[in-house]
Amino acid sequence: MGITALFPLKKVGGAVRYLLSSVVAVALLLGNSHGARAQTEITLLAPGPLGRETMDKLIAGFESKTGDKVKVTYGQGSRDTPPYGTRQLVARGQALDVSIIFAPYPEAVSSGNVDPKSATTLARLLLGITVKKGAPKPDISTPAAVKRTLLAAKSIVIVDPAQGTLGGEAKDALKKLGLAEQVKPKMKIVEGSQEAEAMVAKGEVELFIGPQVSDRLRDGVDLVGGLPRGASTPVDAVGYVSTHAKDPAAAKALLAYLKSPEAEAAYKAAGMEPAH
Repeated sequence: MGITALFPLKKVGGAVRYLLSSVVAVALLLGNSHGARAQTEITLLAPGPLGRETMDKLIAGFESKTGDKVKVTYGQGSRDTPPYGTRQLVARGQALDVSIIFAPYPEAVSSGNVDPKSATTLARLLLGITVKKGAPKPDISTPAAVKRTLLAAKSIVIVDPAQGTLGGEAKDALKKLGLAEQVKPKMKIVEGSQEAEAMVAKGEVELFIGPQVSDRLRDGVDLVGGLPRGASTPVDAVGYVSTHAKDPAAAKALLAYLKSPEAEAAYKAAGMEPAH
């Protein structure tokens, strides 16, 4: 039904023009507020160690603010075979609008699939020590204390450095402490953090050197805390906008939100360091 049918225009003169222009203006405003920009689905690639609970909260916050939807895919460490790791998915040209990658990531950037100018450091992950739930929490307050704790442990597990960035960082931490050879006889290497935590929960291994992200811990384990700087180096989580993004403006808006004060608070609550 047209506007003239709703508002008869006979014998009203200039008032008609005023009424008509007012109705049209309201209609345009309503159209702009609800339909000027169609809802967008943004695809996001995130590494598992960021924590799904943390990412779910941030995605919900972004969706409520913008009306856009975010479809998230979690990478599988640094795997070079299916299911591929985060960096490998980017390097292979996976159709994703925003990708979060752990440093180092030369193959992802050199692939041309992400815009290097969009690089945004979102958070820094620390390595931590995980023990069986209820077990005494060892002292890891200083590099010397960490060294004593690892030497005293009956068994240690880390993620295979070939399967995940944080596994490589755990290996580097042992080298930094001068323990790589000393702990080798009692060290187990597994494919992922979930497997490592399961072994700790069952009492099969005493300590897990893995990511300090509280919201991703499985039942049956306790996080002792993060390793001090002298024992390990934090790992940067860096976000990029894809060069193939369907809606570059929406992708940039999501990346900006993942760097916002709300996001920084979520990272901190989960045990990560916000990037400043």
